[in-house]
Amino acid sequence: MKPSKDISRLIEIMAALRAPKTGCPWDIEQDFSTIAPYTIEEAYEVADAIARGDLDDLRDELGDLLLQVVYHAQMAEEVGEFAFGDVVQAITTKMIRRHPHVFGDEKARNAGMAKGMWEKIKAEEKAEKRNARLACGLDPEDNGEGFLDSVPVALPALTRALKLQEKAARVGFDWSEARPILDKIEEEIGELREALSKGDTASIKDEFGDMLFAVVNLGRHLKLDSEAALSGTNEKFRSRFHYVERTLEASGNTLEKATLDEMEALWQQAKSAK
Repeated sequence: MKPSKDISRLIEIMAALRAPKTGCPWDIEQDFSTIAPYTIEEAYEVADAIARGDLDDLRDELGDLLLQVVYHAQMAEEVGEFAFGDVVQAITTKMIRRHPHVFGDEKARNAGMAKGMWEKIKAEEKAEKRNARLACGLDPEDNGEGFLDSVPVALPALTRALKLQEKAARVGFDWSEARPILDKIEEEIGELREALSKGDTASIKDEFGDMLFAVVNLGRHLKLDSEAALSGTNEKFRSRFHYVERTLEASGNTLEKATLDEMEALWQQAKSAK
């Protein structure tokens, strides 16, 4: 077996790894649920390579992510559901259909530019998918029966909060502007303070979640992605803490031996330096 730029070689490798008698014991033992966490992890590593501007690493991480797609397709083929080619056909069909302004005739291209065309096409796809599931004797709503149930549970919590809010907003369940949400956040902080004063662990968790949800809602109205905003703050915190660490080391001190006052003074220096 030799490396190749042909996708068929990757599919062959995956099939060999999963071969019952001659494959890799670890790969053979896996199923959709055990592989799913790796799929999510690889997607994050792709995003990390992009954030670092490391295109060499991005190439490798995209390969790791592609392997996840091939892995899931191989497992599905083994139980007679679908193969990698069906995955490719499904996405190419979707992309062509959702871009009539690119792939259609002149009339379709003009219609495709019309406001609301994207949502109209997605609604048609959803109806077709529902009918197909009914024909197979499956639950017509593959993600539940409620309006918001199509928002994946496995999304990071901040992202899922945003998606839930965006979808609810489509039917008018939304704040009209950002300012009242600040009042809502203050209200949630007050309820969190009350829960803290009572020492009620369950209520503290609940009120803390409500506060975070309201903060995400504020970010949405300010046209900010909460995940992206928090990622930026995370990096800022890391960078400033690293400054504290380096400065302590340069003076012969360490994080473990330094006092809180010493670290706080260096932290303020790091803030001023930026």
